[in-house]
Amino acid sequence: MSKRTDSNLYTILFAIAMVLVVGTLLAFTASSLKGKIDENKRFEKQQNILYAMGVNNNDEKSIEFISTDIVEEEFNKYIKKQYVIEGTKATENPEAYLIDIKKEAALAKDPSYTRKLPLFIGEKDGEEFYIIPMRGKGLWDAVWGFIALDKDLVVKGVFFDHKGETPGLGANINQRFFMDDFTGEHIVDGTTFKGITISKSNADPKNDDKTDYEVDAIAGATITGDGVSAMIKKDLRMYMPYLQTLKN
Repeated sequence: MSKRTDSNLYTILFAIAMVLVVGTLLAFTASSLKGKIDENKRFEKQQNILYAMGVNNNDEKSIEFISTDIVEEEFNKYIKKQYVIEGTKATENPEAYLIDIKKEAALAKDPSYTRKLPLFIGEKDGEEFYIIPMRGKGLWDAVWGFIALDKDLVVKGVFFDHKGETPGLGANINQRFFMDDFTGEHIVDGTTFKGITISKSNADPKNDDKTDYEVDAIAGATITGDGVSAMIKKDLRMYMPYLQTLKN
């Protein structure tokens, strides 16, 4: 008896079978690659942390991370300590870099939960760096980054990235001409936290004044810039009780 391949029942059963087969293959592939995906995410985070403190392969204009085949070794070389800050308590934890700050922010919506804040202490050429992860919202989706400070709470470097900002506009937050402007900026005035504002009306477009708490905005990326400003102020403020102890 010949099959009725032109019937509606055949089409429906065929579609269901294909969904099951493709779904099973995708689930198997995702499961088998999970270890590699997690490893790549870990390497990327280590590259970003090192980049913020100036451990990278940059030339005059490029953005070049430490290569993945040596990044773990370099991370262990330059990052001397890792802390988890919970309230006023800072506990040394060699795996603090594995903390997911997005999940921590979600958990902290429960007022009974004490948020875990990872802090990385690096050392390069005899200088100490305090590197803080940040996460916020741009125009279209998430923005995130790392900021490296010295003990006087002066910015030594940053790294920013995004999930879906507009190419050529907000997406430029991960370009050198923008990120390099942050180096040397102060975040406190005496004991008063000021943060850093991405300003369209910055009267210092060459960013010569490092105590004005402002860097020049990217043209056409006002909302993304506002998101980066808000992210810096929101996340750095949480670390201030610990950071202020560095100046005492």
